[in-house]
Amino acid sequence: MTDTHDGVQSTVADDQPSPGEFFQVGNYAPVDDELTEYDLPVDGAIPADLDGWYLRNGPNPRQAGGHWFTGDGMIHGVRIEGGRAKWYRNRWVRTDSFIEDFPLYREDGTRNLRSSVANTHVVNHAGKTLALVESSLPYEITNDLETVGAYDFGGKLVDAMTAHPKICPTTGELHFFGYGNIFEPHVTYHRADADGELTINRPLEVKALTMMHDFALTANHVVFMDLPIVFNAERAMEGDMPFRWDDEYGARLGVMRRDDPFGEVRWFEIDPCYVFHVANAHDTPDGGGIVLQAVRYPELWRNNGGFDTDAVLWSWTVDLKSGRVSERQLDDRSVEFPRIDDRLTGLPARYAVSVGDNGWVRHDLGDGSAVAHDLGDGGPGEAVFVPAAGSADETHGYYLGYVYDPARNGSDLVILDASDFAGAPVARIQLPTRVPYGFHGNWISS
Repeated sequence: MTDTHDGVQSTVADDQPSPGEFFQVGNYAPVDDELTEYDLPVDGAIPADLDGWYLRNGPNPRQAGGHWFTGDGMIHGVRIEGGRAKWYRNRWVRTDSFIEDFPLYREDGTRNLRSSVANTHVVNHAGKTLALVESSLPYEITNDLETVGAYDFGGKLVDAMTAHPKICPTTGELHFFGYGNIFEPHVTYHRADADGELTINRPLEVKALTMMHDFALTANHVVFMDLPIVFNAERAMEGDMPFRWDDEYGARLGVMRRDDPFGEVRWFEIDPCYVFHVANAHDTPDGGGIVLQAVRYPELWRNNGGFDTDAVLWSWTVDLKSGRVSERQLDDRSVEFPRIDDRLTGLPARYAVSVGDNGWVRHDLGDGSAVAHDLGDGGPGEAVFVPAAGSADETHGYYLGYVYDPARNGSDLVILDASDFAGAPVARIQLPTRVPYGFHGNWISS
């Protein structure tokens, strides 16, 4: 069996640890201490125009057992200013359930939305930095990684919030959805304006409770993915991941116009698959279609909650006039965690950078060609694009990400020049501790 996640691929024999045990060893294992270290050593030169915080979230369970996805969230952050790495900090997100143990689902099937591991993403919108997990409310943190508390948009959000909200670069609006209700509605779409005011809550009609991890945004549309990883009550009662592959469910894309958020959602059938992460989506030049690019699994979680299937970059084109969807594979290499220049969210972006088997891979989203940055024995996490100062495009900026160094059992924050993607890093910031493999993060500019 092959387990691939966060750029790390390990061949695991059938008598080796279960998925839950596997994520307790090597660089998946949690770290025990919360640290603060100042003036970090740097190999190379940090670009002078980088001024902000790099924050990344991921599971760091306080006790063994359970699925990796359910570990308590820990943020690892580096403050960069004036060509210096001023500090490194790591902190657990101290949610209400971190402090006091109580379940997400009450006995009557309703959810306690403050019960949260807050372990999947960290985003900044309208002056607030939010730690996210898709089962619960977001938790506000400071850029110094102190937990402020659960954030419900002034009492207007009575739903979970996806860990993958989209910020429109044109309007500044925050688009997101919530799912997880055992009872209908299983999914609700939400929108907040550029000032952080929640303005739209719109339930969606779906056939069952599926694991809807991500979605897509274009200039004119919102695209939902209703895919065949379906809630399984028996697995939930066993304490396992409560979702499994369902051959009978089918797969489809739901398209809603942004200018008519309470109008019709049109559903388009696609070949069965699963998608954790969207790279990008955009409207076709003639306005009559949508192009969606994402990392696609042919199936997942049929018999267990492990990662025994590889995923590759794929593209779907929805013809809104004919109702047909064309699908094509862009490349054959195994990747995950695709990221674009976020200033092009919903617009035609040229590049997506993903985690590959031995480093980062930058794909041209038009023709599928790729350039790799080989990290040798290093284990990379997600890479985030930071534009250079001035009117920079996708090749004028930097890619930042944590990389595990097995030789010293430690981690670095690696900075690449986007104009020389395959070249040597411009800087490696040595961290005082190992950063376990995790999920998603962002650059927050000062």
